[in-house]
Amino acid sequence: MDVHFYEAFEEETAVLRQYLPAQIHAHFTSNTIQEAGDTEPSAQLISIRTQSIIPPSWAGKVSGVVSRTTGYDHLVGCRIPCGYLPHYCSHAVAEQAILLVMALLRKLPAQIAQFPKFHRDGLTGHECAGKKLLVVGVGNIGTEIVKIAQALGMQVHGVDLLEKHATISYVTLEDGLAWADIIICAMNLTKENINYFSYETLKKAKKGVVFVNIARGEFTPTEDMVMLLDEGHLSGLALDVYENESALAVALRSGKSDFPLLGRPNVILTPHNAFNTAEAVDRKAKQTIQQIEYFLAHKWFLWPVP
Repeated sequence: MDVHFYEAFEEETAVLRQYLPAQIHAHFTSNTIQEAGDTEPSAQLISIRTQSIIPPSWAGKVSGVVSRTTGYDHLVGCRIPCGYLPHYCSHAVAEQAILLVMALLRKLPAQIAQFPKFHRDGLTGHECAGKKLLVVGVGNIGTEIVKIAQALGMQVHGVDLLEKHATISYVTLEDGLAWADIIICAMNLTKENINYFSYETLKKAKKGVVFVNIARGEFTPTEDMVMLLDEGHLSGLALDVYENESALAVALRSGKSDFPLLGRPNVILTPHNAFNTAEAVDRKAKQTIQQIEYFLAHKWFLWPVP
């Protein structure tokens, strides 16, 4: 077998099959490597997303790992040649970030819950126009978030180590936290910024702030988010990514999770799905096949992990 695709959901598999050349033999599973129970590799190339852990014993047995993601922090330390994808989903993720902001501002979960009794008490929300948005991490995704937010009439500041966009107003994190009505995390994960949005950090934000994380779950410790919600410091929280996400995903799929953020009316949780539009999945599939064809021909990736 040439390629074993792990973590391939139904729509993604269908599009990958469309672009896969007939001479490349592949197997697809929605499971992670660990869920599949694979102790030995069955193909020279392995393709994953973010939840599979490459067994160290596979070094020397696998020619390469293709991650179908724009991030590659989950591949740090891997002793196998690894490739990733260019920015196929920046706009899709940005749209989801703003979607989550709007849903929290308009109390959408409560609106849906109260429809059966057509009950409108407690549902008064807020408009985006005029709100103060802090985007932390103004890279490819963060830049798209800024554009959409400004088009909605929001005031926007950015926080980034590299202040490379002349059209964006940059501030320090401390100043931004004190100013913002809404905070969106769109940062890249490094060893230095794990737990970046801790309890202590977000307590410096205004009481009642709305917080959205569409970047990496390691930025937002679950226990800290629970405390901030219980104290009313966060008025709304939306997460598409999670601390210890691989283990959480397996627990949720098996029905064995007691995740403490479930069931809260001011919390929206999505299954690491912000990238998932038909347009982005199509770009993702094309780029994945490009990676695979290039690697099979050259023994190296077109887009190698730095």
